[in-house]
Amino acid sequence: MSKYPHLDFSMNDVRRAGERLKENLAFEDRNLEGNAEIRLTFKIANSYRDSHVYPMRSVRLSIEHRMRTMGAGGLTAARPKRMSSIRRKLRVGTLKLDQMNDLAGCRAIMDDIQGVRAVLDAVHERFPHKIRREYAYIDQPKLDGYRSHHIIFDFCGIGRAAPFDGRRVELQVRTRLQHAWATAVEAVSLYRGEDLKHGKGDDDWLRLFQLSSAEFAYAEGCPVNPAMPDHEARVQELKELDRRIGASNILDDIKNATHYAENFVYERGRYYLIRYMKDHTVVVEPYYSAVSGSRDLGRFESEIELGDDESKVVFVEVDKVDKLVDAYPNYFGDVSLFVRNLRQICHGRNAVEYSMAPQRVARPRPQEKPDLDALKRRYTRWG
Repeated sequence: MSKYPHLDFSMNDVRRAGERLKENLAFEDRNLEGNAEIRLTFKIANSYRDSHVYPMRSVRLSIEHRMRTMGAGGLTAARPKRMSSIRRKLRVGTLKLDQMNDLAGCRAIMDDIQGVRAVLDAVHERFPHKIRREYAYIDQPKLDGYRSHHIIFDFCGIGRAAPFDGRRVELQVRTRLQHAWATAVEAVSLYRGEDLKHGKGDDDWLRLFQLSSAEFAYAEGCPVNPAMPDHEARVQELKELDRRIGASNILDDIKNATHYAENFVYERGRYYLIRYMKDHTVVVEPYYSAVSGSRDLGRFESEIELGDDESKVVFVEVDKVDKLVDAYPNYFGDVSLFVRNLRQICHGRNAVEYSMAPQRVARPRPQEKPDLDALKRRYTRWG
């Protein structure tokens, strides 16, 4: 297991680092001694988070195996929790760093609600890791509109995996329509510089996402939050909101504003570091090694947390690079499925439970000496 990050510190070190992360860490007068202490705090926290990468990968592959066995359509992806999200969660309550359930997260994005139910049945029937807790946000949707089924696992590590025993991994199982909603919230948040995901931002946008989620649930035959108005009233209010704030047009702007950096190279890897820059440029770097990718993630995040970098960064695992946009469309401004369904609803038609937008996938790298110009491209996916 040496090719995966291990915890290099004691759990007491981890707990102390978690307490420090709650504070407003900043370089004071560029004091070198203070700088070293702050950087050590991030190093310890990163080491603990990164020690969840192997358990995270194991859970994802176990889910993927069950999906193949059932013949269920969908995709999987995984990522460690971003440091900014870790710090925000530590600040809002009494939770400790070593008690967090979602330092490692996996997603199973299924084509339809039947696929979601089938995966959940398979996990409950037999799975190599212990279920710690579940959150049924599909059958009991949140008021803000979020819908997904969460399962927290305690990783069962034996033999060479024993150092990772007990690490917690969160699995989110959702439909593509639910995923389109959740990632549209994040894409709009990135574009507008607001935190809509946590209820902070423009009231009209927050209401639009509440109502659209209820309509998506209606289309999937799933429960709608009881605080929502009925179907006809929801559709009428969505029409008025869309007209007043120009939501559909703004969502189109988000698609058009986001682009790959000119030096983006489509290389195969197992892991990918995605950086969303302030000018809406997206930079993607492939990695074959979880250790090197985690190290670079920690380096970028330390600079971001200390105010020396304004990008957003995430380290993800997918099977193929062309699945990146499907799994994490929020970082690529890809709100196509969401806006298409929003327009459907505003024109009096139900949302479509699942429809794949046409894609433009980069050609595989040739076996002979590559033409470097062919390896560069702008993000010009479907309109």
